[in-house]
Amino acid sequence: MGTSQRSPRSTRHVAGTVLIALGSLVLLASAAAKFARVPQVAAQLGAFGFTGGRLTLIAIAEFVSAALFLVRQTRSAGLLLVSAFLGGAIATHLQHGQSVLQPAIVLGLLWLGAWLRHPETLWSVVRT
Repeated sequence: MGTSQRSPRSTRHVAGTVLIALGSLVLLASAAAKFARVPQVAAQLGAFGFTGGRLTLIAIAEFVSAALFLVRQTRSAGLLLVSAFLGGAIATHLQHGQSVLQPAIVLGLLWLGAWLRHPETLWSVVRT
């Protein structure tokens, strides 16, 4: 009776895939809450000055960036857009004196997932 162990590469691949899926799901759920105008979400973003069409624009940007990140063939563009989107969220939170932990953690997990799944993502850091 043999034991089957996953190779470190396979484990890394699975972990990256899980983080990518979970992070994308968080962003897609957040976009859905904005599209649905969930009162708590609309109130918080309204306090930041994002109401009406601006809220819809943010929801579209979040949805598109998450969807592009979720699809393997468009993951590079998605990572760029997700980074820009969450960077904007971090800046907005800072501007209004709120904690940046939530968007920063999501962004960090998405980058970690991308790196675990696609180590070449950080190609300029790789030593030769």
